[in-house]
Amino acid sequence: MLLGFFFFAACDAQAKFLTDTMHPVQIVWFRMMGLFLGVVVFLGMKGLHHLRSAKPLLQIGRGVTATLSAICFIIGVSFVPLADAVAVTFIAPFLVTILGALFLREPVGPRRWIAVAVGFVGMLIVIRPGMGVFHPAILFIIVAAFMFAFRQIMSRWLSGADGIGTTVAYTSITATVLSTTMMPFVWVWPEDPSLWLIAAGLAATAGLGELLVIRALAIAQAVVVAPMQYSMILWGTFYGYMVFADLPDQWTLVGCTIIVASGLYTLHRERLAAKRANAG
Repeated sequence: MLLGFFFFAACDAQAKFLTDTMHPVQIVWFRMMGLFLGVVVFLGMKGLHHLRSAKPLLQIGRGVTATLSAICFIIGVSFVPLADAVAVTFIAPFLVTILGALFLREPVGPRRWIAVAVGFVGMLIVIRPGMGVFHPAILFIIVAAFMFAFRQIMSRWLSGADGIGTTVAYTSITATVLSTTMMPFVWVWPEDPSLWLIAAGLAATAGLGELLVIRALAIAQAVVVAPMQYSMILWGTFYGYMVFADLPDQWTLVGCTIIVASGLYTLHRERLAAKRANAG
């Protein structure tokens, strides 16, 4: 799981680099092609039976949501530092808690609601609206986090019907088809050969990250490995400094610390709730 998020962070850094010369949809297409190739390898190893779904329309809807989320994130990250964008996406677990209560009728105790509120305070510290550092593009990151959270809710709807391999396969195929249909309107041929190498690297790291996360979820419970997603802030800061000479300021670090702490507590409460449900 740690390696998977290391590669995802590398993918995000390359995507941000390419925003100077490519349309966000074209960048998403390269990313989804990497995911698609990773799924092809997975299906070749595990078999085509993973393409059988009990809820294909919901699977396709999840793929559409994943595509739109990726487009919004890349639009946002083209204007804001990578570490800041990654920090804001960490509100997704709190949004999952809210959406789970609304749509899945999942019970949420007062402690988790407090953690959600504290997490949103941390996000406000990162973006600091009204203090001269807020960039409107951060709204695209928030929308991306919201759609990512809704995608997680769809995953919970699908968990009892389809395996994770089926879900990832449908997501990659749907996202690849959808982004490909947009290519005639946004495609730009990279003039510098090095851009092709970066695009290929973006696709490769996206595919590797996905395969590693699938493998992690296959050998360990999601609630055990889920906290590893917060390693993204370390890699995001590293790549942001090495590639773009961006370093988060002290308030971004404070806000990010609050978000991560609240997120870890939320995951801890979810694990306890799952244990009680299984015991019952």
